[in-house]
Amino acid sequence: MTYGVRMMIWAGLTFAMMNIAVKLLPGIPSAEIVFFRAMVSLILSAFFVYRKRIPFFGTNRKVLLLRGLFGTLALMLFFYTLQVLPLASAMVIHYLSPIFTALIAHFVLKERLRGLQVFFFIVSFAGIVMMKGFDDRLLMSDLIAGVFAALLSGGAYNCIRKLKFTEDSQVIILYFPMVAFPITLGYTLLGPGWVTPNFEELGLLLLIGVLTQIAQYFLTRAYQSEVANKVAAVSNLGVIYALAVGYFYFEETYSVYTIIGMLLVVFGVVLNVLFKPKIKPSLIS
Repeated sequence: MTYGVRMMIWAGLTFAMMNIAVKLLPGIPSAEIVFFRAMVSLILSAFFVYRKRIPFFGTNRKVLLLRGLFGTLALMLFFYTLQVLPLASAMVIHYLSPIFTALIAHFVLKERLRGLQVFFFIVSFAGIVMMKGFDDRLLMSDLIAGVFAALLSGGAYNCIRKLKFTEDSQVIILYFPMVAFPITLGYTLLGPGWVTPNFEELGLLLLIGVLTQIAQYFLTRAYQSEVANKVAAVSNLGVIYALAVGYFYFEETYSVYTIIGMLLVVFGVVLNVLFKPKIKPSLIS
């Protein structure tokens, strides 16, 4: 097993722990969870930018702001789906983001889209339809929220790719918490309202921020030391983690047809990754 694959496995496990922590906070609004995560990330990311002695605000600020906005909205919707949907279902739906990344890149960045990729897109969306048809827990509104989270993630990835030649990676990472912090604070105070966490919930909220930074480190190391397509395929192990944790910890079960739908989604995403040009997807959030 190569170093890059090991790093991706650790990244997947760390992200899985983060997702579990989110699901253990059903009483905290998703925007508030993103706020606490952004607070921790802002402190850590600002430190790394300061240590590198580079400008905090970058050069292409319009695209940097869009990256932060797309990432913030995507994470709010993704955390919401983690709270209301079975864990593996929320994870699988979010795995549509590479497909939206390729579609947006085709229309915005004028990247070539292969014919087989379109077929793989259809396979993945057929899997989503199958999941919805055979699992009554998947409400249409929640499903739409999950798909929009993946779409916004695809937009954030494309912003990152547009910035890769003009901005330092630490500045790109910093813009997520810089944008997310005020947006989520304002939305929480003016929208659904602030829910004061108890001591245990506060610990989980801070843990989410710390786990995010650790997972980002593993993910970055994986993409720096391994072929991108190979590492991206390994990342789909997250579905297995989610199924196992959902079954043993949250007592979530799935019908055979729902699992087949999940496999169709993952199958389409993996083949899309293998057939598209090699990409190093920097971190969305």
